Amino acid sequence: MKHIYIGLIFCICFLLNFSKATAQYGEILSWENDTIDNKVEVAFRTMNERDLLGGVSVIDMEEMTEKAYTTNSLGFVENLIGGVNGNIWGMDEYLVVIDGMVRDANNVLPTEIKQITVLKGPAAVVLYGSRAAKGVVQITTKRGTVGKSTISVRANTAMLTPKAFPEYLGSAEYMTLYNEARINDGSDILHSLEKIYNHSTGENPYRYPNLNMYSSDYLRKAYNRSEAIAEITGGNNRVKYYTSTGYYRENSLLKVGNSKDNYTSRLFVRGNIDMNLRDFLKVQADANVTFYDAFTAAGDWWSNAASLRPDRVSPLIPLSYLEENDLLSGAAINASNYIIDGKYFLGGTQLNPTNPIADSYAAGNSKFVSRQFQFNTVFDFNLKSVLQGLHFRAKYGIDYALTYNQGYTNEYATFAPTWTNYAGVDMIGSVEQFGTDNKTGDENISNSAYRYTYNFSGQFDYTKTVNDDHNFFGMIVANAWQRQLSGQYHKISNVNLGLQASYNFQHKYYVDFSSALPYSAKLPEGNRLGFSPTLTLGWRPVKEDFFGDTAFDDLMLTASAGIISQDLDIATDD
Repeated sequence: MKHIYIGLIFCICFLLNFSKATAQYGEILSWENDTIDNKVEVAFRTMNERDLLGGVSVIDMEEMTEKAYTTNSLGFVENLIGGVNGNIWGMDEYLVVIDGMVRDANNVLPTEIKQITVLKGPAAVVLYGSRAAKGVVQITTKRGTVGKSTISVRANTAMLTPKAFPEYLGSAEYMTLYNEARINDGSDILHSLEKIYNHSTGENPYRYPNLNMYSSDYLRKAYNRSEAIAEITGGNNRVKYYTSTGYYRENSLLKVGNSKDNYTSRLFVRGNIDMNLRDFLKVQADANVTFYDAFTAAGDWWSNAASLRPDRVSPLIPLSYLEENDLLSGAAINASNYIIDGKYFLGGTQLNPTNPIADSYAAGNSKFVSRQFQFNTVFDFNLKSVLQGLHFRAKYGIDYALTYNQGYTNEYATFAPTWTNYAGVDMIGSVEQFGTDNKTGDENISNSAYRYTYNFSGQFDYTKTVNDDHNFFGMIVANAWQRQLSGQYHKISNVNLGLQASYNFQHKYYVDFSSALPYSAKLPEGNRLGFSPTLTLGWRPVKEDFFGDTAFDDLMLTASAGIISQDLDIATDD
């Protein structure tokens, strides 16, 4: 294939307190005879953590969520695993696999996850094909357990408050420095000293505005984020089940206009079932549905907070400043749809006919809507009647996601006052109107998009132990997944065949050969099939007689080398 990634890895692994593990290398799980301790999910199989040969890092999420709180499924990864910082070892486009299916990490919560495995080495990623060449984050969700039905309810709530806000110049300071900048450019000043003084006193902030969008007039001191999750699990040797449902909601720091109702919410239901249908057949089925909404008032508050000049506009002006005899101005303002709290009209200027405060009241709103459905199933055939230790497994999964925006877009009028002063009292002598009110009531649906993904894999794997010393494992796997995005003609696809052959002697000497035959439609016909071989050697010296008593509970030395054929860096127009 056109692009080749070559990886050569030498690593030392320090493993603690695994001396009592008695599992055979590569043994496949059965809940009636679950003999693997310290289980780690890797590509298409489950292993004992002591038998990992490098390039693999593991997080026990059940333990971590008891110690710390995060709303991000990958929130612990960068803190606990070296080489991960928004990517894996500086390479983008790592692959996310959830329960064997290529999926997005943002559709699973930390409390739903049992384990996260990060695959970084060539031998660890090769079986997933070319799309995994830059690393894999493998997420394993919780499943049912044998025992009585148990219900677990978890609730979290938090009041979040900013430690500090940016401190921008006030109107007087800004106007003074603006004058200095014009003088330095050889231009006349724009703001008179009298005008600057009037802005600095704050006696009439409606005539001489000093707008601070980080003011407590517009922002709450704190806002709330809460979630509640219920989990139900149980089962017996024939059937195990797990289900979880939860609701998450977070409101906004803003409290002005319709923005006080801003929120983000997530409602989900996830469930799975494991069935022992026959002594040779096990079936798993998983389903998940997620409803995600994010409501926001119109306007870009935070961008304007950093760019809107503090002296430009007074967004809300009291009606009490209108002269009683100015019937024309009063009629124009009272005809507006937006008299705020019965006391204020929307202010504007020729340079700023709209502003984010007025937007919050009058410009409408938008709600982002996301609906996701996921289903996958696994069939596990024990072919011991053909050959002891032989299994065939098949997985199939479908994901469908739909997103769109719905909301209302309104036009509104603002008014620029002309101020007068009678006997030392500021009054509005007249107003100039900018824009018109237009509220159709028609709901807009926009940015509609969908994404469809299907996954399929089939594999034969074989496990055998001879005289409790020689442990063999072999696997042949065919893996394919495809993703269709709205508006894109070409689908994102991954097809490959994989082979793994592993041996260890007394869990002391290891050798593993893993390879893949990835297929790429990006390359010309006749050159679309690649070959990705990897070889890993391992040695556990603490089991040697000469090693004696040491400070190590366990010590593994591994060396791994591989060539990963991939097409990730080939653009469609190459």
